[in-house]
Amino acid sequence: MPDVFTYRLSSRSGPMSVEDYRYLAKRELPSMVWAFIEYGAEDLITLDANRNAFSRYALRTKVLTGERVKGTEVMLGGERLSLPVLLAPAGLVGLAHWTGELGAAQAAERAGTVSVLSTASTYTLEEVAGGTERDHFFQLYPWTDPTTGRYDLTHLLIKRARDAGFTGLFVTVDIQAHGNREGERKNGMGNPPVLTPARIASAAIRPAWWAALLKHRRYTTRILNELAEGESALRGVELQTRMLGADLTWDDFSWVRDHWSGPVFVKGILDADDAERAVALGADGVVVSNHGGRQLDGAVASLDALPAIAARIGDRATVLMDGGIRRGSDVVKALCLGADAVCIGRPYIYGAAVYGPAGVQHVIEILREEIVRVLTLMGVSRLDELGPSWLTPADAPVTL
Repeated sequence: MPDVFTYRLSSRSGPMSVEDYRYLAKRELPSMVWAFIEYGAEDLITLDANRNAFSRYALRTKVLTGERVKGTEVMLGGERLSLPVLLAPAGLVGLAHWTGELGAAQAAERAGTVSVLSTASTYTLEEVAGGTERDHFFQLYPWTDPTTGRYDLTHLLIKRARDAGFTGLFVTVDIQAHGNREGERKNGMGNPPVLTPARIASAAIRPAWWAALLKHRRYTTRILNELAEGESALRGVELQTRMLGADLTWDDFSWVRDHWSGPVFVKGILDADDAERAVALGADGVVVSNHGGRQLDGAVASLDALPAIAARIGDRATVLMDGGIRRGSDVVKALCLGADAVCIGRPYIYGAAVYGPAGVQHVIEILREEIVRVLTLMGVSRLDELGPSWLTPADAPVTL
């Protein structure tokens, strides 16, 4: 792979925020692909709630402290991260840029953090492991075969992840059924995708994207396709649909925990009782998440669910959260409410769509710079100083 990490971002007119990257990504991508990345379930209530939740909190400040920020490092699953941000698992990143999940993982490690590879990746476990230097994490669905009740596919994925050198496992538990993503379907990203003259034209007027898609062919779920033993772009999606089931239980998670020797995180937790159950069954941590607003519309915002979960298990397990992160101040607010670190999804995909891996790395660096600036202006020197006392309700009256 060529060295695509060389920045061409010195111009002040270039992207300076996640929102800048979002604007540019929308222009770079065909409407079908943009809908897949950007939209959520049904009326987008939870999608919007994730973002709006941060605006309800204001940051406290203390001045003349004489302290500089002493670092932003955190330990997570045995890995030292240079900032409390990692890349969340996201499927079909190759649709945004041909370097896909491999390029994102390379960008993450160059920025001093890690990525979580999705089971629906356009690169295989072995390709990502072979193309990176540090250990990353793998996202797994706790599947059982609906016919036999066996864990054959899950066991195979666990073995492949272990053999490839992935050190942590993120078990996604909020996919009892596919979310009703009407925005995707209206734009043609259903199963199967629906092409119309307008949608074809939307891709045709983006020749660079189209040429990369045809040349590198990173538009299928490679891992799932291998499991389904087919090359069709739909075979992996069909397998995933068949394996989803509302009959999954905590026993299925326990089976995964028993067969993985490294750190295990349960992703998709919004209830403190569920967080407690996960830790009791051996989880090393949880990810407070509503799947980026892509599953149950009307579910609680991740940030709103975070405090109760952190209060329940934060002294015994790692607490992560995702959903709505767009600024370094969002990261700081999540840490104040009990998160040990956050995961970002859409923001790094925006970066990938615009500049490939260089864009992913730049998004991470933007967040790092913003985090340090926010801590400095707050008068905070270390991440472990953060807590609820550093926040006030945004609409609270000011006491003089």
